[in-house]
Amino acid sequence: MFKSSRFIILVSSLFFSAFYNDLFWKKVSSVYPFGSENIWYFVSLFIVLSSVIYLVLSLVNFKYILKPVLIALFIVSAGTSYYMNSYGVVIDDQMINNIFETQVAEVNDLLSWKLLFDLIVFGVVPSLLVYFVKIEYKSFGKHLLYKLLSIFVALLVIIANIYVFSRFYTSFFREHKPLRYYTNPTYYIYSFGKFIHNKYRNRNIIVQKTGLDAKLIEGKKPKLLILVVGESARADHFSLNGYKKDTNPYLKKEDVVNFKQMYSCGTETATSVPCMFSVLDREDFSIRAGLEHENLLDVAKRAGVRIKWIDNNSDSKGVATRIKDVVNIRTKKIEHFCDSGECRDVAMLVGLQQYIDSNVTNTIIVLHQMGNHGPAYYKRYPKKFEKFKPVCKSNQLQKCTQEEIKNAYDNAISYTDYFLSKTIDLLKKNETKYDTALLYLSDHGESLGEKGVYLHAMPYFIAPVAQRHIASVAWFGPNFDHLNQQCIRKDEGKHYSQDDYFSTVLGLMGIKTKVYSKSKDMFAACRTK
Repeated sequence: MFKSSRFIILVSSLFFSAFYNDLFWKKVSSVYPFGSENIWYFVSLFIVLSSVIYLVLSLVNFKYILKPVLIALFIVSAGTSYYMNSYGVVIDDQMINNIFETQVAEVNDLLSWKLLFDLIVFGVVPSLLVYFVKIEYKSFGKHLLYKLLSIFVALLVIIANIYVFSRFYTSFFREHKPLRYYTNPTYYIYSFGKFIHNKYRNRNIIVQKTGLDAKLIEGKKPKLLILVVGESARADHFSLNGYKKDTNPYLKKEDVVNFKQMYSCGTETATSVPCMFSVLDREDFSIRAGLEHENLLDVAKRAGVRIKWIDNNSDSKGVATRIKDVVNIRTKKIEHFCDSGECRDVAMLVGLQQYIDSNVTNTIIVLHQMGNHGPAYYKRYPKKFEKFKPVCKSNQLQKCTQEEIKNAYDNAISYTDYFLSKTIDLLKKNETKYDTALLYLSDHGESLGEKGVYLHAMPYFIAPVAQRHIASVAWFGPNFDHLNQQCIRKDEGKHYSQDDYFSTVLGLMGIKTKVYSKSKDMFAACRTK
């Protein structure tokens, strides 16, 4: 009995429920306080979770398959448990997509001795036990019979618990659905299946043309528009929005328009960046839908605008796929600005003047920042910008005080402030040849430990506002696009979102097309011509 595959699965299921679901139990106890009144609910929930895991493992209960699957699940679950406990994240299909798109430099920011310890204790040790145990299998017929019987018993246990504690489970499933997102390994197994399904569906996509009628209305001078795509900059940490620390000492000296109520269409770069450049609204957008349609840059290119994408992040997430002039400065290792695999955002401005001079024509330059990419915020800025102290100099944010985390984060915000001011300086130098403007939007916000949640990428409908409310500013050269800036400032507090980005940029560049929506152009009402 003790060496039967069913017993190994039972013990493994109980082990997963007890030792890999810390965050799940914490979330449950925050909704249903642990005590004499709710103790039997917790016992029942433990039994149901273990039974569900048992059912999942029963599906792979075959000789030569069970052991490798258990070993893989122990190791992966140890890692997911660490990250879920450390950062309060959910391992859904979008998070798995982020994992597969993460670069080596970003991986280094997430490694720690605690992770290694957890992988050894909760991953390697149980895996070795499974590897060395001799599992006994009966004949195929008997094995199949016992397997079906054990599955039936597990289902019966689940149904009986839900029936006996129906009042609890009615509340659990209807009012607190997000709690199940924290179960380990069941939810990430489901999410991985969803991720694979989406990847399979996204193959051989036929891209639909967008804005075939796009036409550029020429002005007296060509336009030079720099679009800065920020990273993890939440609005409430910009002093322009009333934050108590002076995180915008440079921008406050510039004549910028600050959008106080700007919201993202995603909580992670892989969704929010292609979404903001898409003709689709957040409600209609998916990664597949984004791939199926040409985006803002394709329309601008068709209208005759010269386009350059400069990256200091992972990549454009498919936005610049059909743009020829794409540069990732990390691969350039620009002297004085890049070291130890890290490049400062200001490096994206190196050599940009020569490019601007090379062909005086209508131009869009996209600068994709490293910005406030976490958890190693302290790496995102030079030492001289460390004005808020003490700072968290660890990627294990839960080991730092909230003050230390916020100080490191705010220093990175201040460096973005400096970077934007240098970009504005560059535009000012070109005002004789171009009509110049800058539009900055962060891709998404960031959690800094509020309610035990760190970083970003929470499912949108349960994500805290800190991950959705983003920083955004604009700067315009003299008489750019005949905009009345006093008029624009009257609407600084108006609710905007990245859904407005597509038509706003088309409007700024003077591109006429049927896919342009005047109602979504943030500046349409403030043009004097």
